[in-house]
Amino acid sequence: MKQIISWNVNGIRAVEKKDFIPWLIDSGADIVCIQETKANPAQLSEELLNPQGRSGDQDISYKTFWSSAKKAGYSGTAIFTRDEPDEVLTMGIPEFDDEGRTLAAVFGSTVVISAYFPNSQEAGARLGYKLDYCSAMLEFCDSFVAKGKNVILCGDYNIAHKPIDLANPKTNEGNPGYLPEERAWMDTFTSSGYCDVFRKFNAEPHQYTWWSYRFKAREKNIGWRIDYQCVNNAFVPKVDSSIILADKTGSDHCPIRICAEF
Repeated sequence: MKQIISWNVNGIRAVEKKDFIPWLIDSGADIVCIQETKANPAQLSEELLNPQGRSGDQDISYKTFWSSAKKAGYSGTAIFTRDEPDEVLTMGIPEFDDEGRTLAAVFGSTVVISAYFPNSQEAGARLGYKLDYCSAMLEFCDSFVAKGKNVILCGDYNIAHKPIDLANPKTNEGNPGYLPEERAWMDTFTSSGYCDVFRKFNAEPHQYTWWSYRFKAREKNIGWRIDYQCVNNAFVPKVDSSIILADKTGSDHCPIRICAEF
């Protein structure tokens, strides 16, 4: 059974100063998908590029892979893995790869993707770009499934799918992340052979992964669930658990984790 964690760290260099490496080593994770790195490898410490340490009686080390945005201090994804992947690739579409939005690692018949979906921004300023990315992501996932592979799409989707997924759905209906077009794409995605596995295990409300830094939102648990680990339907029986690690601080998002057999 492998543990796969996903976390939008809102700046990998910032979270490094908040004990990211000790947390990583102690996490027990086989694979960690990171979003919003806001850095390129040349700016990073050796500790971040080649994390290693000891947890209990076990020596642990990770290989790291990075997809950075051309724009400095913006976007970016990474994958930390204890096992060497067979292949690591981006989406292969310049308009999205130039923002470092996608990184995929192939492990035999399973593909783990770290994805940072665009924010549609106020008044839907980037909604078109966001929906184009969403469509491309579905095609990207489908391309692996068509080859007989399983997909674990980890990341910050920047979408709260249903009213249960945010604290104040009524007042947020016109806000980025809960626009009708975004939620409709989630409907399309989950009806196209993919499963939001967290909801398979947990149907309870008040389960969030992001909180505003304002108004003590996290303390009051006024949040949004916009981080997901979705898998193709054929892989669902291989998933043993899916949880939100809400107690982990260091970012305005918290990590999420699934355990799966592959």
